[in-house]
Amino acid sequence: MLELRPGCECCDRDLPPESREAMICTFECTFCATCAGAVLGGICPNCAGELVRRPVRPPAALARHPASPVRVFNPDCQSRQAG
Repeated sequence: MLELRPGCECCDRDLPPESREAMICTFECTFCATCAGAVLGGICPNCAGELVRRPVRPPAALARHPASPVRVFNPDCQSRQAG
């Protein structure tokens, strides 16, 4: 079950469970679409995996399996410009 983390690890932007701007890698590291593209070049800085759009969990399923409240933030991420 995906954690659906609540924010971008790079800029700390809120990414609610229904957001279509959330990008994840296979380890569920979570980034906003802007950071994933412009800063990270589509590659996770933690595992070097591909960043893809995070699926949206349907509301009924979200009620039974809520999103994670745990935020992960790495302020050093902004210094990694895609090259």
